[in-house]
Amino acid sequence: MNNSSGSEEKRGPARDTGEMDLVAWQNRLDAFAAERGWGPYLNPKNIAMALSVEAAELVELYQWASPDEAAAFGKTVPAQREQVADELADVLLYLLQMARATGIDLEAAAEAKIAKNALKYPVPKG
Repeated sequence: MNNSSGSEEKRGPARDTGEMDLVAWQNRLDAFAAERGWGPYLNPKNIAMALSVEAAELVELYQWASPDEAAAFGKTVPAQREQVADELADVLLYLLQMARATGIDLEAAAEAKIAKNALKYPVPKG
């Protein structure tokens, strides 16, 4: 999946702080899809399936690697690093599209999930 668009600067939407602006990225993805007539295909079912495929492509890069090989993969070999970056970007972009399609605020959802995990997995005492 190639979601680059000439309508934004090369580094993409960012807040003044340099952090990623999720809504701006979602808007950019919406524009990219609209320019290509992809709107009818961007429903939660299709996006979830595409997200799963892209996550599997990321997994495939590490399949059968030992823990040490997996830890090293993509860190020093430029072609491997590009592969990992491409698959991570695909997963992120589909995740942003899924959140938009379902009306989920990812930042709020992440905050809520971290709070739930903190209760479920408290810091050990002692």
